[in-house]
Amino acid sequence: MADLRAALEEAGFKSVQTHLQSGNVVLESRAKPETVARKVEQLIAERFGLEIAVVVRSRDELAKIVKGNPLGKVAKNPKRHQVTFLSAELAREVVERLESLPVRGEELVVDGREVYAWHPAGGSRSRLWDELAGKRLGVTATSRNCTPVEALLLLAEE
Repeated sequence: MADLRAALEEAGFKSVQTHLQSGNVVLESRAKPETVARKVEQLIAERFGLEIAVVVRSRDELAKIVKGNPLGKVAKNPKRHQVTFLSAELAREVVERLESLPVRGEELVVDGREVYAWHPAGGSRSRLWDELAGKRLGVTATSRNCTPVEALLLLAEE
């Protein structure tokens, strides 16, 4: 993560911070989020030889995601409470497929470019968990449990 931080700073990004070894980065830029995503993807490919899809949210968007979490009162264990960040809104048929998957008390809310999921029994046997982690969503996606999402917001607000 130190190499990634240094590469981002060399590329002109400001206040670059990484969260643990998670691949999550908080940085400052005046560019649009889509532009930041493209630049970071290109930098990672050139510098590290990795093809990594990047999903970007502004500090205000991240605050809205954390504070407006529709499952915040239902989900009791943050490790089983997941937010999936999407590069674009899901197609209606993908949303319908996802909505058919929750079992054993699982809950799902699709809200714009985020999908909130609560897996009270954990993710090991969850078809919903697997689907959110897979490549069949039709858009670039990355999922995090709520603990690092909240930590990233704290970093962004510093």
